[in-house]
Amino acid sequence: MPIAYCGIPAIPADVWMRWNFDPAVLLALGLLGFAAQRAGAARAGWGAAAVGFVIFISPLCALSAALFSARVAHHALLVAVMAPLLALAFPGRRALPLAPIFAVHMLILWAWHVPAFYAWALETVAGYWFMQATLLASAMLLWRAALRPGAEAHGIAALIGTVAQMGMLGAIITFAPRPLYFAHWLTTEAWGLSALEDQQLGGLIMWVPAVLPYLAVAAWLGMRLLAAPRPAR
Repeated sequence: MPIAYCGIPAIPADVWMRWNFDPAVLLALGLLGFAAQRAGAARAGWGAAAVGFVIFISPLCALSAALFSARVAHHALLVAVMAPLLALAFPGRRALPLAPIFAVHMLILWAWHVPAFYAWALETVAGYWFMQATLLASAMLLWRAALRPGAEAHGIAALIGTVAQMGMLGAIITFAPRPLYFAHWLTTEAWGLSALEDQQLGGLIMWVPAVLPYLAVAAWLGMRLLAAPRPAR
């Protein structure tokens, strides 16, 4: 089944030729990098643009039209790598409350894995970009709040909570008794996987590799918290 934005699902014979040189996306990524550079955060900004290039321009886009597991990898790069880089590049001027941001991001993450919403996102260009925008924006706000200096304890709690939620969602997807996502029912055989095996692989990616950035940053925040000077008694 053709996917509205990424096109016809990739097959092994053509995947490395399926680059998506969308001028609008290339322009947006370039403007992002230059904006971060002007803000004094060139490394984080261009890093985020590079991750965006992998997500939206490289053959991963066409591969994610074929495999649910590739779509999970796409989303992991979006929320666990690109979003924190954007949070570092554009830290914001106001401290937003972390608890509601965490709740909204988790609601968005779970909602886009409801089969009906997932199908809409892949079948329409508007749905596709709405999914990308809501996942990225909510994740960026979560990372921005979690990384705020002086809020290490709350940041650790939010990141560990995110790990728990993603692990739970990944487990549900992994142990589902049947394929949940119609868009991939007929697109996985070329890759030597049944739709259920592809779905299980996607659940495992969400369950383990996708949470590693959250755990790493939580550990770093813990070290920063322990190293902070204690007030004199």
